[in-house]
Amino acid sequence: METLILSVSYEPLARISWRRAVSLWALDKVEILEAYEEALICSPSMVMQAPAVARFKGRHRRPRRGVKLSRSNLHARDGGRCQYCGEGLTLREATLDHILPRSRGGKNTWENLVIACRPCNQSKADRTPEEAHMRLRQSPHKPRSLQELLWFSHRWRSGMPEPWRGYLPQA
Repeated sequence: METLILSVSYEPLARISWRRAVSLWALDKVEILEAYEEALICSPSMVMQAPAVARFKGRHRRPRRGVKLSRSNLHARDGGRCQYCGEGLTLREATLDHILPRSRGGKNTWENLVIACRPCNQSKADRTPEEAHMRLRQSPHKPRSLQELLWFSHRWRSGMPEPWRGYLPQA
């Protein structure tokens, strides 16, 4: 279960674990704006609902690294669709495809990775899309911010946790 963390000005900054959100709350660094109704956190001294949305109380240093390259973020960037045939994929069904294969020096970068269905990935094999006569549906790019990633993601627009809806842009 994840918590959406917001800046002082309610700008989405990151998705963090509920445990990290509770730690930040205990340190009085964030205020909890929304909670998951069905999830309770119990300790010897208190019972609370798991935080769904939290906001920093004061200024904080922004991470310079930008959006983390991860399987779930690639899935979100590509809208949960195979970048060759367009088939909708769950995170579990999606495979990662290197546009320039790793065997030819392709790196794990935003610009070189896309999600693909298993048949398309196996069909492309150890070739570039041009060599395999396959066309990418969109050019891969690095998102500038989490907000951009969430804005363009079909996965989050349709499947985001209900408490997040009021804090993220809607299509």
